[in-house]
Amino acid sequence: MASLAKVLLLSKGASAGSNEGKDRELIILGNGPSLRATIDNEIEWLLEHDMMAVNFAALSDEFFRLRPRYYILADGHFFNSVITDRNVKNLWEALSRVSWKMTLLIPSKFKHLSRPLLMHTQGIDVRYFNLTPVEGFRWLNHILFSAGLGMPRPRNVLIPAIMEGIRLGYTKIFLCGADHSWTKTLDVDHENFVVSIQPHFYEDNEDEHKRVRETYKGLKLHDVLGSMTIAFRSYWEIALYAQKKRIEIINATPGSMIDAFPRKR
Repeated sequence: MASLAKVLLLSKGASAGSNEGKDRELIILGNGPSLRATIDNEIEWLLEHDMMAVNFAALSDEFFRLRPRYYILADGHFFNSVITDRNVKNLWEALSRVSWKMTLLIPSKFKHLSRPLLMHTQGIDVRYFNLTPVEGFRWLNHILFSAGLGMPRPRNVLIPAIMEGIRLGYTKIFLCGADHSWTKTLDVDHENFVVSIQPHFYEDNEDEHKRVRETYKGLKLHDVLGSMTIAFRSYWEIALYAQKKRIEIINATPGSMIDAFPRKR
């Protein structure tokens, strides 16, 4: 009942599902450090597929070489921090230089914040999706997933990326750069502050390190670990949903901590 209430209050304005991915394969490019080797060693394979990039990937040197078909942003930080975060400003500037056919996926709840930013990305198509988390009866969850009214709790951008890949009609989805090796980078300093430096396939600048430090400031270790638990549980919910819809999700990330999907090099 709580999930239905959330859907009624929060889920609106999403784009309809489509079949544009029918008979094609999608590679979702997480920004984990392993993506560096995948790009270096498997660039031909990547370029043969439709790709979806996430978060700050447009700031990497490889973005304009890979030319992903889709780009997804889920965190409100990308829409309300253009003035205060130089990296966010640079991200939108990079997106404004996209010269190929690309679709930008944006949460419907940030539609009003995105409008002025989209004025400078005239060549990009835009799709909206609902970030509403739903839990409870699995049969009901799957109906809401298929209708685009909700998804498993979106702890990180990879969760809505997979769900939108499914709604775009793809029946085979590869995950690359989805290391999720958060526990290996987790620490508590001498002042009892939780510290988590999550490396990417590109090098973060000091502005981003500062933002991450501020994000974790004041968080308790059990809260951070609990948030990680939510993400890994959401992947199992996606796996069950994908199995029901006969969709193949393959984790092609070497050393990934995600245990919900079959693996393949």
